[in-house]
Amino acid sequence: MTSRRLVGLLVLAAGIVLAAGVLMDRPFTESQASVGLELVAAGFNSPVHLVSPPDGTGRRFVVDRAGVVYIIDDEDRVLDEPFLDLRDSVVPLRPAYDERGLLGFAFHPDHADNGRFFVYYSIPPRPQAPPGFDHTSRVAEFTVSADNPNRADRGSERVVIEIDQPQFNHNAGALAFGPDGYLYIAVGDGGGANDDGPGHGPMGNAQDLNTLLGKILRIDVDGGRPYAVPPDNPLVGRAGRDEIFAWGFRNPFRMAFDRGGRHELFVADVGQNLWEEVNIVHGPGNYGWRIKEGTHWFDPSRPNDIITDGPSVGPGGEPLVDPIIEYRNRKLPGADGPGITVIGGYVYRGRALPELVGQYVFADWSKSFNRGSGVLMTAQRPATPGEKWPWQVVLELDAFVLGMGEDGDGELYVLTTDATGPVGATGQVFKIVPAGE
Repeated sequence: MTSRRLVGLLVLAAGIVLAAGVLMDRPFTESQASVGLELVAAGFNSPVHLVSPPDGTGRRFVVDRAGVVYIIDDEDRVLDEPFLDLRDSVVPLRPAYDERGLLGFAFHPDHADNGRFFVYYSIPPRPQAPPGFDHTSRVAEFTVSADNPNRADRGSERVVIEIDQPQFNHNAGALAFGPDGYLYIAVGDGGGANDDGPGHGPMGNAQDLNTLLGKILRIDVDGGRPYAVPPDNPLVGRAGRDEIFAWGFRNPFRMAFDRGGRHELFVADVGQNLWEEVNIVHGPGNYGWRIKEGTHWFDPSRPNDIITDGPSVGPGGEPLVDPIIEYRNRKLPGADGPGITVIGGYVYRGRALPELVGQYVFADWSKSFNRGSGVLMTAQRPATPGEKWPWQVVLELDAFVLGMGEDGDGELYVLTTDATGPVGATGQVFKIVPAGE
């Protein structure tokens, strides 16, 4: 593992093409901050997430899909010894492209006192998995080593929940503690395409309340072993799985609570062929998939057709909640969206870029599979409630964007790689800074 710091604005030699202020089809009406990227650390495999512990140490923990968590200290040095290494437990990953691996990480709100943290990772199919299923998603709790705060106690692992996955893709995997103290878990629809095929029910997994696939789960990791269900979860006392908080998701790969403002939960749900979307999950409800893709109706027999009419409610008569942000996926010929896979991000609450405070800063993986060409975007809450959030592209990158991160000060990071799969050591961590700082 190598580490280096580049002061100032990165330019072409660092593999980044800066295009500050490039406007797409929903431009802002106000002037925006010009942003740049500062290289913090390099040499990772597939960094998908960055988070800081709530302990004031200034450390940043980098979650690598390959199965390792690294620490960047407050002087931007990557520590030689990983904080946690799960490579011997993670399912073998496909080198060309994979959506499995170590995908989520969250510190317990009282981590500074109890040393607890939680991870989401992919293991080979457990014995209870249905025949032919690809793997099992595991959420587990660990504690920090008693004699070294920079090392996890590997032997402390406690399995919280396991979810069997029929296909290798659409794992989602984000973890986040809400302001209510409960753990939220993002789970994809099981993979494949169209939320259809082996391991997918007649209505698709995302609309089936008897499966945890295609959902945002909400559990109490302090109220029982392995967990308790919050009594106000929407399906408690009704048909369906009590752990479910919200449903109708395809692949909610990244999600994050706003650390300020209304403390809303922002969920980026990766679309199929036509639309990418970001939702605010205000509370329980049906967020559309596979009845809808974005704000448009979806027909699994015609996945490439734009359908402008369809049902407005789910199977139980509940209204479908539309996203706050939607943009066209550019996979199909003639599509002109900014990318093909929404990554998600954070509402900016830092100090370095005051013009961005309160805006949602997010990314897209790439414009194509052929060459890394991710983008960084910002979106602003509209003046009129209920309207879509206008957005713009502020940076174009010569790399695939795998994730974003937020440190203890509310500053944001972009995590990239040059490879489509978990191979090599081209993963880099950049901090978002003012242009020309």
